[in-house]
Amino acid sequence: MEGDDEEVKQRRVVEARARNISHNVRCTECGSQSIEDSQADIAILLRKLIRDEIQSGKTDKEIYKKLEEDYGETVLYAPKFDMQTAALWLSPLLVAGGAAGVWAYSKHKQRTNVHIMALNLIRGVPLSPKEKETMLDLLTPPPSPRAVPSSWWKRWLGQ
Repeated sequence: MEGDDEEVKQRRVVEARARNISHNVRCTECGSQSIEDSQADIAILLRKLIRDEIQSGKTDKEIYKKLEEDYGETVLYAPKFDMQTAALWLSPLLVAGGAAGVWAYSKHKQRTNVHIMALNLIRGVPLSPKEKETMLDLLTPPPSPRAVPSSWWKRWLGQ
């Protein structure tokens, strides 16, 4: 009885490993499906190959390496990080860094322009109408929320 339980347990481990590997391998015929989800002939053969390799005692890394050697790097959903795929992996960081740089530059430029306008104002250099409008927008405090009575206050006072 113990032998049967051990055999069932071993079969479940093999099946779980095979499914895990199959979910990470792209079907070469379908392209957009994993071999676990595909019903193409090549997917069925690859699933059998994976199970046979697991039963022969190979590790997951060895199986991935064999699949990559036989079918190319595109068969794996997660390409490895090397010099050829560095741009693919680092492109989100480059885009975010570029956007942050543009934002910081625009904030710096805006702040610098305000300082230049303030210095020109102190020196007695006349401001253009656009500069006057910008300075008034920056120097005028926002309206106080308490300056306008609320509607219930107006009703209570009878206005």
